[in-house]
Amino acid sequence: MNQKEIVLITGAHGVVAQQLSSLLENNYSLRYLTRNKTKSNEFEWNIEKQSMDTSALDQVDHIIHLAGAGISDKRWTVERKKVILSSRIDSARLLLKKIIDRKQTISSFISGSASGYYGAKTTDKIYTESDPKGHDFLSDICYQWEMAADDFYSHGVAKRVVKIRTGITLSKNKKGVLEIIKKTVKYYLGANLGTGKQYIPWIHLQDLCSIFKYALVNENLQGTFNAVAPSYITNKELTRAIAKKLDKPLFLPNIPGFLLQLLFGEMSCLLLEGSRISSEKIRNAGFVFSYPDLSSSLDSLL
Repeated sequence: MNQKEIVLITGAHGVVAQQLSSLLENNYSLRYLTRNKTKSNEFEWNIEKQSMDTSALDQVDHIIHLAGAGISDKRWTVERKKVILSSRIDSARLLLKKIIDRKQTISSFISGSASGYYGAKTTDKIYTESDPKGHDFLSDICYQWEMAADDFYSHGVAKRVVKIRTGITLSKNKKGVLEIIKKTVKYYLGANLGTGKQYIPWIHLQDLCSIFKYALVNENLQGTFNAVAPSYITNKELTRAIAKKLDKPLFLPNIPGFLLQLLFGEMSCLLLEGSRISSEKIRNAGFVFSYPDLSSSLDSLL
C-alpha cells in the first residue's frame, strides 16, 4: 500500500484550515503548526521568537500556509498592522529558514494571499492576476506575503509555489461577513454601507477549500490564482439577497461612509471599497465552482 503524502498546514485553528482538513484527511497525512499543541499531529511554533518544533517537517511533501492574524478582527493601530504583517511574512520566513537549515526540499508550497492585492478601491476595472498591486496597506501586505512564498521556489526549496488570492469568504463562521450581515438584517438593522455600489469579491468557503485542494492535487499548477466566485455582486445586492432569504424588510437608509470611517478608521476601506475580480484563470485551469452564484451559496449557508 502506498504511503500517504504528508501535508503540513499552518493557521490550524482558522475556519479555512478546519474545512480544508476534512477534504484532505482521507488521502493525505495531515500535520499542523500551532501556538498551543493539543493533538499528536500538532507541532508548536512561536513566530515572534522565530522558533518551532522542526520534527513537524520530517518527510513533509507539501506545506499549505494559511497562518495570519484576522484582517478585520481589530482596529488597524500601528501595533496591529505589525501583527497582521508578521503573522503572514515572518511565519513563512521561519518555515523557509528551518527547511534550508535541514537541507530539505518539498514538492509544493501553497500560500494564502488576498484579493486586497489589487488595492481597496471601487473602479469599473475587472482585475486579473496579471494586474499590478495596489497602493495601500492591504496590497502591501499581500505583495510581501506572496514574495515570501516565492522565496521557497527561488531558494530551490519547493518544486512549485501556488498563491491563492482569496475573496471575502462566505461561511457559517460567527465572525464572518455573512453572519454579521445576517444578524443586522434579523434585528431590522440591515442597511447598505456607504453608497452600496462597491463590489464584494466573494467566495463560498467550500469552493475556497476546494481550490486549495485543487492546487495541491494538480502538480502542473503554479503561480497566482484569484479565488473568487465568477458572479459579481455589490454590497447593496448582497444585503438585499440576505434580507430576501431571511424574509426580512430593509428600511434603514444607507450607513454613511464618514460614520464607518469614524467607527473603524483606516479599516473602513474593507467595507466601503471593492472592485470586480476575475476567476477566469482558475476556471481555465479546470476548476469548477460548486457555488458560482450568490443564490445557491446563500441557500447552503442560511
